[in-house]
Amino acid sequence: MKKDVAILGSTGSIGENTIKIFRKDKKNFNIVLLSTNRNISKIFKQAKEFKVKNLIINDYKKFSEAIIKNKNKGINIYNNFKDIDKIFKKKSIYYSMLAVSGLIGLEPALLLCKYTKNLAIVNKEPLICGWNLIKKNLIKYNTNFLPIDSEHYSILTLLKSHNINDIEKIYITASGGPFINYPKKNFNKIKPKKALKHPNWKMGKKISIDSATLMNKVFEVIEAKNIFNISYDTISILTHPDSYLHALIKFKSGIIKVLIHEPDMKIPISNSIYQSDLKKINTSPLNLKLINNLNLKKVDTLKFPTIKLLKNLPKYNSLYETVLITVNDFLVYKFLRNEINFQELIDLIIKIVNRKEFLKYKKIKPKNLDQIYKLKEYVSFKMKHLSV
Repeated sequence: MKKDVAILGSTGSIGENTIKIFRKDKKNFNIVLLSTNRNISKIFKQAKEFKVKNLIINDYKKFSEAIIKNKNKGINIYNNFKDIDKIFKKKSIYYSMLAVSGLIGLEPALLLCKYTKNLAIVNKEPLICGWNLIKKNLIKYNTNFLPIDSEHYSILTLLKSHNINDIEKIYITASGGPFINYPKKNFNKIKPKKALKHPNWKMGKKISIDSATLMNKVFEVIEAKNIFNISYDTISILTHPDSYLHALIKFKSGIIKVLIHEPDMKIPISNSIYQSDLKKINTSPLNLKLINNLNLKKVDTLKFPTIKLLKNLPKYNSLYETVLITVNDFLVYKFLRNEINFQELIDLIIKIVNRKEFLKYKKIKPKNLDQIYKLKEYVSFKMKHLSV
């Protein structure tokens, strides 16, 4: 019997990689829901190939266009993640991939817990800003959670047969992006085109810039703290330019475990789908040259001071993380529009998130979805009116 699956964000890079895996195993899986923000031409092609009956198109203009273009009466097209409650009536989905970009992914994360047995989440924002809400629903609806970021899936894999209390230290790696060996004195000359050229991963513009500033590692440490219920003191970052080693755990027993794989997201995605029933993935032979020169180093915080933000984060899930995400988003897009330079981007992130009006949110825990979304709107409004 085929297992029903859903892919939200199916037209992005993670969604497409997930599609490729299911394409090779159509006899065992049935895709019942796809979503996109604006790419209706691609989602219609996906729906046609896999005979998908339900589509969510978030952009209203593109949704309206899709309704007009839809010639297949068997396809239901929706414009809102809230409609997940209309699409499903019981816990019938085996696996859901949530690859929706940005904090908008928090709402479907909460809704999917009701209907899916396995929930895979790749985007950082929901796990950073609303983890306490997601965790509550995971427990309530008995849903298995699978982090798909390579670092967090590696930690999850390394922790099999171990207890959290067995951990002495977790190390996650950072490639350092395109500027790990670039002189800091020239950071103010860096333009978006140069910053978007990640040496190892093919990613979207926003996450590529986050990788270049190392803000993505700040976010990944917050994710790890949330997902694995460990303290910030237990997690460290090591730079590793080749992105071959993804996580290292030192246990109290003295044993150290590492997880190595090529920088290919199909690896954690495929393993999250098949879990114990693993399938072969075509990868390159073991790279002995890289293993013999992993080149692990501590982060140069003078060059990448964003990492210092981790020192003063609250121990529990707070609304301050929503401030952090929103401020960073706003400034990254200013950089992409050439309105600020790369050094200004780094300096402004640190300066603005430490404003007194924002620091107060460290003391407030998120209570619901609306509270998080309203704070995002408020911070965005404030950012537009700050002289940056």
